[in-house]
Amino acid sequence: MGHKKASFAILALSIFVLRTPPAHAQAATEPIEEIQVTATRRPAQSSDVSAAVTVIAEAEIQTLKLTTDALAARPGVFLQQTTPGQGAAIIRGLKGSEVLHLVDGFRLNNAIFRNAPTQYLALVSPGTVERIEVLRGSPASLYGSDAVGGVLQVITRIPEFDGGELAFRREISVGLDLAELERSLHASVDLGTERLAGLMSIGYLETGDRKTGGGDRIGPSGYTAESARAALSFTPDESSSWLIDLQYGRQPETPRVDELVPGFGETEPASEEFLFAPNERAFAHLRHDRNGAWLGADWVIDFGWQRIIDDRATRNFGADVRRLEANESDLFGLSITASRETAAGSWVAGAEYYHDTVSSRRIEWDLATDLRQLVQPRFPDGSTVDQAAIFAHLGRALGQRQMLSGGIRFSAVEVELEGSVFSPPADVDLEDVSADLGWSFSLTDTIQLVANLGYGFRAPNVFDLGTLGERPGNRFNIPNPDLVSERITQFDTGVRFRGARVDVEVVAWVLDYDDRIASVLTGAQTPDGRDVVQTQNRASARIRGFESVTRLALDERATAELVLNYTRGEEDDADGVTAPADRIPPLNGRLSVDFAPRAAVRVKPFLLFAAEQDRLSDRDVRDPRIDPDGTAGWLTANVEASWSSDGGWTVRLSALNLFDERYRVHGSGIDAPGRNLVLDVRYRW
Repeated sequence: MGHKKASFAILALSIFVLRTPPAHAQAATEPIEEIQVTATRRPAQSSDVSAAVTVIAEAEIQTLKLTTDALAARPGVFLQQTTPGQGAAIIRGLKGSEVLHLVDGFRLNNAIFRNAPTQYLALVSPGTVERIEVLRGSPASLYGSDAVGGVLQVITRIPEFDGGELAFRREISVGLDLAELERSLHASVDLGTERLAGLMSIGYLETGDRKTGGGDRIGPSGYTAESARAALSFTPDESSSWLIDLQYGRQPETPRVDELVPGFGETEPASEEFLFAPNERAFAHLRHDRNGAWLGADWVIDFGWQRIIDDRATRNFGADVRRLEANESDLFGLSITASRETAAGSWVAGAEYYHDTVSSRRIEWDLATDLRQLVQPRFPDGSTVDQAAIFAHLGRALGQRQMLSGGIRFSAVEVELEGSVFSPPADVDLEDVSADLGWSFSLTDTIQLVANLGYGFRAPNVFDLGTLGERPGNRFNIPNPDLVSERITQFDTGVRFRGARVDVEVVAWVLDYDDRIASVLTGAQTPDGRDVVQTQNRASARIRGFESVTRLALDERATAELVLNYTRGEEDDADGVTAPADRIPPLNGRLSVDFAPRAAVRVKPFLLFAAEQDRLSDRDVRDPRIDPDGTAGWLTANVEASWSSDGGWTVRLSALNLFDERYRVHGSGIDAPGRNLVLDVRYRW
C-alpha cells in the first residue's frame, strides 16, 4: 500500500509542477543533436532527457560476434556470459527480466524470461543493428512491468535512400579470430528509392572451443549462429511511412559450458550433456508512422509477433536418461503511441497490449533401454500471459534553463497457469500503477544538473510461477503460483559537463527492491542430489552505486575516454538476515584513447579492468560459476586498428588481452578469452 501512495505522490507532484506556467517557452524547432527514443518514446535532444542513457553506435557493433558483446564496459552496464554463445546485461545490479529488453520497440521479454541472465538477446544479429540504447533507471510510466533496472533497446537499420532513381547499396564482410577460432560471414543488399526501399541480409558464424589465458582450450564451448532479415519501407508522402520487417536468428546447438565442465567446488561436472538445441527467434513487425495527424500529434502504430524457441537436450552426469525439451513462446503485441512537441514542452500518451502463449513438452529417453516417455514439462503447457496498459508522460519547460517531466501508467496483467501434478490450475490477476518524475537544470551553458525518481513493478511471469526442472548451481525448481509483483523505488541524481574539450557525466543512484522473487531452499533433494528450491517473495534489497564517463579531446586527432561503474547491494530475507545482494558486479570500467593519425586510419588502445568482488550472497557462494572466496580483479591491455579506403574497403585488426591474462568476469560460466587476434574485412559498394 505504501508503494502505491508513493506512485500517486510522484504523480501529484508532476501535475502540480507541470501546470505551472513557464517563465519562458523554448522553441520546438531547435535541431536534434542526438536521438534517444528509448528514454522518451519520441525523438528528443539529449540535453532535454534527464534520464541516464548510454548509446552504442553501429560502427561499434557490426564487427562483433554477438550483439550482446557491445554492452561490455559501457557506462552503467556490466556484461555476464554463462556460455560463449550468450551474454546478459546487468544494469544497476539487476538482470534478466528485471531489465526490459526491446527490439525496435517490441518486447523481447516474454513469459519464460528468467529473472537471471538470459540468452535471447544474442539471437539478434549484430550485422543489422543501427544502434543500442541503454536507459539506466526506471522509466516506469513509459514501459511498465520489467523496466525496473532499466531498458535495453536494440534499434535495427531501416532501408532508406534519397532521390527518385533506383539505387543499390551492398556490403559483404568476413571475420576471423584465434582465441575462439571464429569464422563469420555477413552479406546485405539494400535497393530502392526515397519512396520505396528494401533490404535483405544473411549472416553465419561458427566458433570452436575458447582458448583462455595461458593457452588452455575449454570445451565443449563452440557454437554456430545463423541469421536472416528482410525489410521493406514505404514512404507515400512526407508525413507518413510504413515498415514491414522480418527477422530470424538461430543457434542450432550451443553447449552450456558451466554444466559440462567442473566449476568451483565441484570435482565432476553437473551434466553429461547440456545443449540449447536449438535456440531460435522469429520476429514479424508492421509499423505505421503518421506525423501531424489527429490532435496535431505524431502517431506510431506497432503490431508484431515474436516466437522464441528454447529447446534443450540434457543428461545428468553419469546418468542414462536423456531429457529432450521443447519450449516455445508466441508473443503478439499491439501498441499505439502519440507524441507532440508544444511551445511549452512535449507530451507522449499511448496504450499497448501483449498476449503470450507458452508451449512446453519434455521427453525422457532411457539410453540403456531405448524407452521414451512424456513427462512433466518445464513450464505448464498452454499457459498464457496477457498484459494491457495505458500511459501518459508530459514534459514542461520551466524558464530557459529547467525541464520537468512526469508520467503515470496503469497496467493489468493476467497469468493463466495450466495445472500439473505439482500444482493445480491458477489464474493470477495483477493490477498496478507506476509513475516517474524527472528534472534537469542547466546551471550554466556547460553544466547541467539532473534528477529522476520512479516507482515501478515487475509482474511474475510463467517462468517465476510455474517452472519445473534443473536450475544452475545444482538446483531443482518446483512451481509456486502464489507470487505477487516485485516493487521498486529508484532515485538518481547527476551532473553533466559539456565543455569545449571535456565532456563529463556522473550519476549516483539508489534503489529499494521489495517483495523480490528469490529462489529459496526447501530442504529437500532430488534422487540425483540436486537441492530442491522454489521461487518466493521472500527478499528485499537496497542497491546503490555510481556511473561515470569522461571524454577528453587531447587534440584535433585524439580523444580519451574513461568509464567507471560501481555497484553495492544488500539483501534482507524473510527472517531479517542481511547479506550481500545476489550477482552484484565489482568496480569496473574502461580507459581508451581513440587516435586518427591519418584520415583513413584509426588506432584505439584501451584497458579493460575490474576490481575483486568478494561480497558474495549465499547463492553466489553455492554457484559453481563463482569462486566462493571471491572473483579476483583483473586488467587487460588491448588495441584496435582500422583502415578505410575511398573504394569501400574497411579492415579492422584487434589485438586483445595482450599479456594473456587468465581471468573470469564475475558471474560468468567460463574464463574470458586469452591473447587474441581478431580480423574483420568489409567491402561496401
